Amino acid sequence: MTDDQKAPQDTKPEAAHALGSGSLPPTSPELHLEQPIALLPEHASAPRLSLQYLSGAAALVLVFFASASLTVAYLSGTNPVSAASQTAGAAIPAKEDPFSTVSLIAQSAYVLDLATGKVLYSKNSDAQLPLASLIKVPLVLTVLEALPPDHIITIPPHTTPDGAAVRLPAGLQFSTQELINFTLVASSNEGAEILSTAAERAMLSKYPQATPDKAVLWRMNDIAKGLGLVHMFFLNTNGLDMSDTQAGAYGSARDVAVLFGHAASTAPEIFGQTSRDTLKIRAATGETVTAANTDEALPAIPGIIMGKTGYTSLAGGNLAVVFEAGPAHPIVAVVLHSSQNGRFEDIKKLVEAAVASIGFTR
Repeated sequence: MTDDQKAPQDTKPEAAHALGSGSLPPTSPELHLEQPIALLPEHASAPRLSLQYLSGAAALVLVFFASASLTVAYLSGTNPVSAASQTAGAAIPAKEDPFSTVSLIAQSAYVLDLATGKVLYSKNSDAQLPLASLIKVPLVLTVLEALPPDHIITIPPHTTPDGAAVRLPAGLQFSTQELINFTLVASSNEGAEILSTAAERAMLSKYPQATPDKAVLWRMNDIAKGLGLVHMFFLNTNGLDMSDTQAGAYGSARDVAVLFGHAASTAPEIFGQTSRDTLKIRAATGETVTAANTDEALPAIPGIIMGKTGYTSLAGGNLAVVFEAGPAHPIVAVVLHSSQNGRFEDIKKLVEAAVASIGFTR
């Protein structure tokens, strides 16, 4: 089963310490006896000092030493508080990474800040895995080189490559743009085959070095090579598994992120259609065909720019999205080899963490 085989749907707070602003106690003045001390006669005994006098003198001595201690502390710039108090006040909790608690079903994932080039999250991001219908993005990039958006394509007699019901009856005519919209939103393998066949002759004319009858496939691989996607290659134009052990396309989460960033920046008006829940394409004779978006996470993604699902037995659940995490701040998030439903929960977690990581609040 693939995606398009579903039932048709027509301060850090900074601690600061300051010395107290109150005045320090003055140093005790020296005691001066203003009157001369008379010598006592030899026969006279020395007067006894009263307990009250001794207590007062002791108090003056204590005041003197306390005042001197405070004065030294003030002059040396030391705050007369305990070291433990200083340590406790200086402790600043580290800001938690929003991705630190993210747990995914996906075997591989990657989140890239397209505005800064910073990698926000990476999990086995260079593992080469089956891509499934994610390759409909490079297919569309290739078709647009051969056929203008307003070019009219007549649907030929055909069967669907995945055995699903025919959605595009033979004889109807659609523009290239409308067939692209249908193929991307509904993740239609039928639409992918029709587009590839329609573009083949023009592509071979443009790239005579391409393999005859496989010029579209050749150019898809050429685009991947030109973007430096070292783990990505295509064996067919729709992403379906070719056997129980051979997928139709392979690549890494990092490769997919770069590819989607390129697609969103070079043809935003084309891939922007993938942000719609549903759309209708209209044939030249008036017939309409409805496409329902296969991305169930769509309502939870803020500022969605583009997205594409993929699912086959070998690939598992794949999903890649480009979205605005803030004004003029695009992010791309990719999950590969998740489950059919788990990919949607995985991407929601990554999107939420990405928005939090750049500190933007909607």
